[in-house]
Amino acid sequence: MAGASALLASNHSLHADEARTENVPFRLGTITYNVAKDWDLPTLLHVAHASKLSGVELRTTHAHGVEPTIDAARRREVRAMFADSGLTLWGLGTVCEFQSTDPAKVRQNVEDCKRWCQLAEDLGAHGVKVRPNGLPSGADLQTTLAQIGDALRECGDAAVQHGVEIWMEVHGQVTQNPPNAQTILKHCAHPRVGACWNSNGTDVMNGSVAASFALLKPYIRSCHINDLWSSYPYAELFSLFRKNGYAGFTLCEVNQSFPPQQGQVFLQCYRALWSRLASRPPA
Repeated sequence: MAGASALLASNHSLHADEARTENVPFRLGTITYNVAKDWDLPTLLHVAHASKLSGVELRTTHAHGVEPTIDAARRREVRAMFADSGLTLWGLGTVCEFQSTDPAKVRQNVEDCKRWCQLAEDLGAHGVKVRPNGLPSGADLQTTLAQIGDALRECGDAAVQHGVEIWMEVHGQVTQNPPNAQTILKHCAHPRVGACWNSNGTDVMNGSVAASFALLKPYIRSCHINDLWSSYPYAELFSLFRKNGYAGFTLCEVNQSFPPQQGQVFLQCYRALWSRLASRPPA
């Protein structure tokens, strides 16, 4: 990835910008997809701390091994590891999705989400990330959006029981379009269900994310950020976050994985560029 390589090469020139973020209310973390997908949990925590990140979202199926199948003793151990690291376990990144035309599949995903909510409570995580994953072939759009919203509402009830939140990633062809994501969340209408902004190209209209942000602003509880060196208007997004008092996490999600030592350098450079963009005055 040329962009990631260029960012690594910029290491020294970017570090001076880190001091500017003292008044930025939101924080920087990473999800394990894909930068850290091959790191075990001790390695992940070490590298994230050394890179001056504040938190982590653990995506399912990755080498950290934190899944609903782990037993009570391992849950206590993982919780203690995060407490000792000083890092926030911000969320658990699941692939629970609710757009299928097969009711049995939707039911299975709802039940899976409930198990993730239990795990999040046990580990001290703040939320569980779920997603729509597009519109099934031949399915009616409005019916599908309502179906996803109904499933999310049930997941929200489980979140209440476990003291966590559900974050719907703005994801999937058609379903990631901000008006459709807004329709899902309006239909769901659950106080424990919000959005995970996903930094999609479909957010951008005439070079700006302002209109899309306005649609989803009441729901944003978490955020994935991607290639900060791309044309996506991150400085504008971060300015909107500051203006609206967003105090959650922006989480690095890039398509390249790294061995730990190189990953630490990458994340340090990523943090420096994030600091520059997050503290930039509005245009």
